[in-house]
Amino acid sequence: MNTPKNTLANMPADMKLTRRGCLAAGAAGAAASLALGWPQLSFSQPASSAQAYPTRPVRLAVGFAPGTGPDVLTRVLGQRLGETIGQPMVIENRAGAGGQIAAQFVAKSPADGYTLLIADVSAISIAPAAFSKLQYDPARELVPVSEVVRTDFILVVPNSSPAKTVADFVKMARAEKDKVNFGTFGAGTPGHFGAEMFAEQGGFKVEPVHFRATGDAVTAIIAGDVQAAFVSTALAMAQVKGEKMRALATTAPQRSPLLPAVPTFTESGFPKADFSAWFVLFAPAGTPQAVLDKLNAQAVAAVQAPEVRRRLEEAGFSIAGSSAADARSMIAAETVRWQKVVAATGFKGD
Repeated sequence: MNTPKNTLANMPADMKLTRRGCLAAGAAGAAASLALGWPQLSFSQPASSAQAYPTRPVRLAVGFAPGTGPDVLTRVLGQRLGETIGQPMVIENRAGAGGQIAAQFVAKSPADGYTLLIADVSAISIAPAAFSKLQYDPARELVPVSEVVRTDFILVVPNSSPAKTVADFVKMARAEKDKVNFGTFGAGTPGHFGAEMFAEQGGFKVEPVHFRATGDAVTAIIAGDVQAAFVSTALAMAQVKGEKMRALATTAPQRSPLLPAVPTFTESGFPKADFSAWFVLFAPAGTPQAVLDKLNAQAVAAVQAPEVRRRLEEAGFSIAGSSAADARSMIAAETVRWQKVVAATGFKGD
């Protein structure tokens, strides 16, 4: 387990695995959230509770290492929140297990608003289906505050790969006698199941190669130790522009302004490859409603602030800033979806 690294959010900053239709969950998502046990939090707290909060620094945990996309998001958001709530947001990098270590830490923390979490689809909607011995229950122990951002994925191959397009890659993969090696940033992550979904659609076999550290995975892709990987737009951008990897397609519905020459999967003939990663701000279940309301208002305002929006978009994120209710509905729909996806792959992490 990695040792937490505590830094102030104002220090310099150095994965919805979801089909687009899941975002319109509406009433169906709300019903699903009831069935899955997501807290509805209909009780109220005195206004003074929110007015007094916070009176000391707030810890903001993220399940990824410094320098990664989620870490950049957490620091940029944390810095702005610290400025608006009047207390430092102390960033804790509890990296490992696809974000599960950080999620477990916050799930077991006091429900007082002083320990928060930035988590993505991996630890919240995929992990419960993929790992039978999960040490926390996201549906019962964590409450969504707001979906803050999303990021799409890029299919990348080593620069030495003969594949120049998605069609080239699929043709090559189908001709392989053995399974195609796909690098991932851990079992149960978006890149892992994205590879499985793409292989099913493309009619070839895939062998996921899981790396514990982002740097190790990137090194393996560049060196050609794996044949392909799905990496976030933020991570792919520098590597592709530096000609260390070749980008074949993006899972986004339209081309990314960061990589405008890279076609979408729809343009490439694979419209079902439409997954991305959402990032949600969470608090421990039982946190006073007035505190949650204040956090939601501040988080939404933070990601909409022009400078914060600019920095996050430049890092490869698209801005969300949802209500708590919309975040609950989205997560409930995603959880149902990924239960089916994981079951179809037969994957069991333990």
